[in-house]
Amino acid sequence: MTNKLALFIGSALILAIVVDGLLFGTEHYVFLGKKFFALLEWTAFWR
Repeated sequence: MTNKLALFIGSALILAIVVDGLLFGTEHYVFLGKKFFALLEWTAFWR
């Protein structure tokens, strides 16, 4: 992965999070954070 591609993907991800927060509010970020950490723990099992 080149630096240009990594910056583009990172910028797109941050833009998507900001747009999601503006359109739908930030209340669901706690739920998504908990699910993300559960996914991290699950994938750590396969390590």
